[in-house]
Amino acid sequence: MSLTARDTALRELMDDPDCDPERLRATLRRFDTVNRLVSGWGGVYTRRIRPFLAGLGRPARVLDLGCGGGDVIVRLARMAARDGIPAGWVGADPDARAIEVAAERDAPASVRFTRADSTAILAAGERFDLVVSNHVLHHLDTAALVSFTADSRALATGLVLHGDIARSRLAYALYAAGITPLQRGTFLRTDGLRSIRRSHTPAELQRILDAESPRTWRVATPAPFRLLAESRPGFETAHRAEGGSSD
Repeated sequence: MSLTARDTALRELMDDPDCDPERLRATLRRFDTVNRLVSGWGGVYTRRIRPFLAGLGRPARVLDLGCGGGDVIVRLARMAARDGIPAGWVGADPDARAIEVAAERDAPASVRFTRADSTAILAAGERFDLVVSNHVLHHLDTAALVSFTADSRALATGLVLHGDIARSRLAYALYAAGITPLQRGTFLRTDGLRSIRRSHTPAELQRILDAESPRTWRVATPAPFRLLAESRPGFETAHRAEGGSSD
């Protein structure tokens, strides 16, 4: 097996509309634990989201595109509430199965979930101060990724942050070993390893985003084995370091 290039022929089990519904629900619920361990959103909130929202001086609107089971947006909403930052939070996903799990989550009143994709939300005339996504980009081929990121920029009046996995042999090896205690009854091991094989390196993602819209994105590495694509109005990429920029 080679990790020198994306393996876009792989399909994650949870993306199959006919996959085992109970294993899917268990997977979506357990993402809460997995994302807390590996997604790096705590640091992203501290360094990027909190200063941005606090600087608005008014209640913010935040959108999580492809929210899955809703754990990331609920976590961000709770951190903002703890810091006294007022905001309304929308988790959107086109998969009814994901929204069903998200709706069962113990979420603050400031959070709501809707079944929709970026195109539908944009067509409805919605706009948000901040748009985020977690683990969406690696599911997409290049054309779909370009469309998704363009929609996210059109939906945001302020900041856009897309968090995902950075493909590497070490990430693959560590995940294969570390996920064992959490994998029972879920798709976490199989799909997680397939996700890594489908993921971009920071330099690959930077090149794709530059081709879509030059000098509007910066891809950073905010945590080990993570990448973060960031854009905002008037934003110009400061550098193009191969392998991504460190945070």
